Amino acid sequence: MAVEPSTIAATKTAAETRPLRADAQRNRDRLIEVAASVFAERGIDASLEEIARRAGVGIGTLYRHFPTREHLVEVVYRREVEGLCAAAGELAAKHPSDVALEEWMRRFVDYIATKRGLATSLRILLTTNSTLFSDTSGRVSQALRQLVEAAVADGTIRGDVDASDVLHALGGIYSAPDTPEWRDRSRRLVKLLMDGLRFGAGKSVKA
Repeated sequence: MAVEPSTIAATKTAAETRPLRADAQRNRDRLIEVAASVFAERGIDASLEEIARRAGVGIGTLYRHFPTREHLVEVVYRREVEGLCAAAGELAAKHPSDVALEEWMRRFVDYIATKRGLATSLRILLTTNSTLFSDTSGRVSQALRQLVEAAVADGTIRGDVDASDVLHALGGIYSAPDTPEWRDRSRRLVKLLMDGLRFGAGKSVKA
């Protein structure tokens, strides 16, 4: 069912500008965290009732924070993007550049799993919230670019790599069949991709 743009905008304003008590904020944060997991697991079949139950709150509490399914989806999607982008800097600070890149791509698999689960509602949001994807898509690309360029610069991956090519390869994970072993297979593909990126590192690689 389509949601009017004014409805999403109104609920977003109400939920995000009204101050919350500490216990209410904890409930909201818990609902967002659980929703990301349930959407990743259940996809289109994820129910708001299950999300509320797993979060340990009543369905009324969920609706007070997120009056529509699409509003919850938008908040979860933005949280996933923010977490993925923040991880780039955190990983780069803790690991060698190629290890940071590989770990980030493994996290990208988890991000894609959640995004696949949100797909139906995201398509609705695409028609009602024109800024959502323009706000977020460039941030993911930039996070990956920083990691790739750092690994190229210190010679831990091959020097003829462009971040857009890596992102294109990772995009294939999204379109793979949604089977029970999808996540494990996707992580194996990340490992294969990293093996290819590391091959010839520090040397001239012929096309």
